[in-house]
Amino acid sequence: MLSLQRRQYWFAYFMIVPGLLLMALFTFYPIIYGLPLAFTNYSVVDATKWVGLANFERAFSDKVFYLALKNSLIYIIVVPVIQLLSILMAILVNNQLRFVHFFRVSYFVPVVTSMVAAAIAWKWVFQGNGILNYFLQSLGWVEKPISFLANPNWALYSIMAVTVWKGLGYYMMIYLAGLQSIPSELQEAARIDGAGRAKVIWYVTIPLLRPFVLLCSLMSMMAAVRVFDEVYVMTEGGPANASMVTGVYTYQKAFIDFNFGYAAAIGLIVSLIIMVFSIIMFKTGKRGGVNYYG
Repeated sequence: MLSLQRRQYWFAYFMIVPGLLLMALFTFYPIIYGLPLAFTNYSVVDATKWVGLANFERAFSDKVFYLALKNSLIYIIVVPVIQLLSILMAILVNNQLRFVHFFRVSYFVPVVTSMVAAAIAWKWVFQGNGILNYFLQSLGWVEKPISFLANPNWALYSIMAVTVWKGLGYYMMIYLAGLQSIPSELQEAARIDGAGRAKVIWYVTIPLLRPFVLLCSLMSMMAAVRVFDEVYVMTEGGPANASMVTGVYTYQKAFIDFNFGYAAAIGLIVSLIIMVFSIIMFKTGKRGGVNYYG
């Protein structure tokens, strides 16, 4: 007869298995299969040829890839913006305010909205005859309409604004869970010592939230570098590759040009960049949290 503790262990493993099987099928297998693919000239109609590092040499001499990589790195700007606003929103809805549940649901609505549907709606908002230009002209801030998505200087940053809007509610809920795990006695002690609300947030709340900040920043960074949906739906990387990012460029090379080997090489390079950023973030953000300061 198994003990209660062993039965709990077996039940936990049993619950994990379905998720692991799905990850093995849709995550681990494509990664393992894609690694050797990056070193080949894969063809769907002809024999696959081993080309060694030729795909990587091509990538480092490809001007469009460099532009896409630069735009993907610029996209990381959304990470601190999203995290800061999400923390402020979480602090706001963590208070006992009237209609606080309404605000929590309202902030979370963009998260459950399809990105494709949202991108189509935002594409209309940013058009020359869209609602954004209507308000800007009504306020007298611009004299003539701005075609945000057709302007190389505005396209990428307009899409980044959509990413910020989409991600705020998701990270807000994680930070809200973090805030509710912080003992209220710590904040009350700081107030008794004369600290104002801003100082309590900066010197007590934020340090105790650092594990959550690390987690959310890491997920946000990975999503920013791998961004695809909103860019492809709103501009497809245009105009003139001004909003081209590595996710869209990889898609184009794989499923439009059918150059799967080169696309796999690009994906591997981007994965290595994400790994480097992740290591740096773990090294710099591992301190903090209730247990650390407790």
